[in-house]
Amino acid sequence: METPIVTLLSDFGLKDPYVAEMKAVIMGICPEARIIDVSHDIEKFNIRMGALVLTSAAPYFPKGTIHVAVVDPGVGTKRRPILIEASHSLYVGPDNGLLLLAAQKQGIRHVFNITNSHYMLSRVSKTFHGRDIFASVAAHLASGSDPTDFGSEIQDYVIPKFAKPELTANEFRGEVLHIDDFGNIITNISAEDFEKTRIKDGSTFQLRLKGKITALKFCSAYGETPIGKPLALIGSHDFLEISINQGNASKKFGIKTGDQITVVLCKQR
Repeated sequence: METPIVTLLSDFGLKDPYVAEMKAVIMGICPEARIIDVSHDIEKFNIRMGALVLTSAAPYFPKGTIHVAVVDPGVGTKRRPILIEASHSLYVGPDNGLLLLAAQKQGIRHVFNITNSHYMLSRVSKTFHGRDIFASVAAHLASGSDPTDFGSEIQDYVIPKFAKPELTANEFRGEVLHIDDFGNIITNISAEDFEKTRIKDGSTFQLRLKGKITALKFCSAYGETPIGKPLALIGSHDFLEISINQGNASKKFGIKTGDQITVVLCKQR
């Protein structure tokens, strides 16, 4: 990749100068970097939403892209700044699970604890690691620094509960990662995971939501059920979605981000 690409994702919004400050740091260190905004409208402190948006967008960027993600309610505490080297991309951000979905999907090679102050700004604030650490590290990576330069490799990085659903003989337990603007319920059950259930297109299966069992048809498109009827499908980002054809599934079922969702594989005895 001739021109280094750095993407930015955060919950900062665009009213304040935070995003501009991060870009200024990157440009000051690596003027040739191309900076692309993934989103700065992640719900405040919503790590799940940030993880879902990052893992959805990352595969479409060229190999070697550097992704900086900052949804960081633990900034200034003992939580570590980390750099993940995956097979396709590099990820820079807090060690709070935000980077894991995207990195795992691409295959994690190494995870480094960022400790080398040479690659940080000379003054690191307690409240803005996005500018003082993450943007600076990304810019140095874009300038050609090796991931091993930034700190020692670690194995005990945070793996959030939402990174992997739980499969048992009777059910598949996952959770809601995100509710999109259409009210679709996007779960953490990936297409690869869902294949293990052996549920096929056109078949009906049972789903437990809020303690209630609902029968859903598994479809390949929203229009395969009548308008106003619920369905399940694998969405465009390869996660199981619960939807209503031209309706709002989140409101219908009273579901929010973080709620548990269970695919019932066989009847309990």
